[in-house]
Amino acid sequence: MSDASKIVAAITVLAAAAAAPAAWAATAKDVLVIGKSADPQTLDPGVTVDNNDWTVTYPAYQRLVRYKTENGKGLTSVEGDLATKWTVSADNLAWDFTLKPGNSFADGTPVDAAAVKFSFDRLFALKQGPSEAFPDGTVVTVVNPTTVHFQLKTPFAPFLYTLANNGAAIVNPKVMEHQKDGDQAQGWLSGHTAGSGPYQLTSWEKGQSIVLEPNPKFAGPKPPFSKVITKIVAEASARRLQLEGGDLDIAEDLPGDQLDALKKAGNGITVSEYPSLKVTYLYLNNKRPPLDKPEVRRAIVAAIDDGAIIDGILLGKGKPMGGPIPEGMWGYDASIKPAAHDPAAAKALLKSAGAEKIKLSFVMSNKDPNWEPIALATQSNLAEVGATVSIENIANATFRERLGKGDFDIAIGNWSPDFSDPYMFMNYWFDSGKQGLSGNRSFYSNPKVDELVRKAAVESNQAERTKLYQEAQKITVADAAYVYLFQKNSQVALRSDVKGFVFNPMLEQIYNVDEMSKSK
Repeated sequence: MSDASKIVAAITVLAAAAAAPAAWAATAKDVLVIGKSADPQTLDPGVTVDNNDWTVTYPAYQRLVRYKTENGKGLTSVEGDLATKWTVSADNLAWDFTLKPGNSFADGTPVDAAAVKFSFDRLFALKQGPSEAFPDGTVVTVVNPTTVHFQLKTPFAPFLYTLANNGAAIVNPKVMEHQKDGDQAQGWLSGHTAGSGPYQLTSWEKGQSIVLEPNPKFAGPKPPFSKVITKIVAEASARRLQLEGGDLDIAEDLPGDQLDALKKAGNGITVSEYPSLKVTYLYLNNKRPPLDKPEVRRAIVAAIDDGAIIDGILLGKGKPMGGPIPEGMWGYDASIKPAAHDPAAAKALLKSAGAEKIKLSFVMSNKDPNWEPIALATQSNLAEVGATVSIENIANATFRERLGKGDFDIAIGNWSPDFSDPYMFMNYWFDSGKQGLSGNRSFYSNPKVDELVRKAAVESNQAERTKLYQEAQKITVADAAYVYLFQKNSQVALRSDVKGFVFNPMLEQIYNVDEMSKSK
């Protein structure tokens, strides 16, 4: 049996074992139910860097700007959300935003310039992953109650677009009433919301469900749903069955074979496919022996058969990647070809590194149903070149903690950009100052690459930025910092009576629940 056939067989076995009967009757017209594989880690917008969390946090908060929608299509350009207008100095260092009047947090506290300053001061003080989207030394000041000023220390090309991402949420300053031991209210905000968005959190039963209800003080149109429920359903087969039974309106993270079955069956379900910049890749812990040797990392890249993974697990619905910037994002370098599957070269590299019989761990969770078969394929591929891989399938919360600490040899992840700029891939993945959950999850470090990506971040000329990023890409590919597996379109499975969903490639797993509705 070929590797691809083994992988498909493994998926079938796992799916059958996971199957569970549907449970409830169809959901009410004014209730939207989303099926998700795992709980959020935290709901604090100043801490979370996980799209899985943002399903809850994004509709609970507003930001200065938001991504545009035109003719039912999500765009990568922005428009005002809390801001009605803004101006920028000729040197791109001084930004002034004028706030729309009448916005309030859920407790009635006005959203003013002081609240904006508080939110960014808190974000910068926390020094967690979301703060990495903003340049060091940024100072925020209140000009008057409706005007807030940002003073950048150095130019930062994607600055305006970073203000649309989840970490730029404007938080009610009254959360400080819940501060404990100087934690900036992190403990409280990890399980509560304090925003001015269309919805607010009303309950969270871990492992069961999360309930959002309308914010009575929301200044925009009345939200269409009386409740938006995120239901935690760990197994993909169970999510599919509950979608078919009408117990879910949207089911996340279904594998390709199940999505194809849903398309063929119909049964009141729509599976839509959207062009995406989402990628899947393997983190190789560059700090941890023997992966601190580039030869060992190059051997792993050569050993892994990404073509078989794409054909066997994705059923051919993926594109191999040569480098870190996906096709469709400016800065993409078509001259960097996907690595060839070459077990002989992998063996030679391991021998030259004195690492012929290495033992490695592969850490993962069940967040994505494709991850386990990918881990099995990786284990098989590396066994062919003499390396032993043990797979650790752990709870998603524990998995995220270990990623942040660098407690792994090999791990797996999906990544989609929060704003349309190569910074999301090049600076996050390779800047040595962003190691850990912030983005550089391979704990890669190269002073020349640091120089290139940091220069690109402050350069205003896009052609020059492209040159810098493409030079950095060639270095990082040669260093084998990661294994680039594939880029694939996003597919969303939802009941056909759900109307108005708009996909945005910057907002994976985020739903425009303030604009959606159900026809019955």
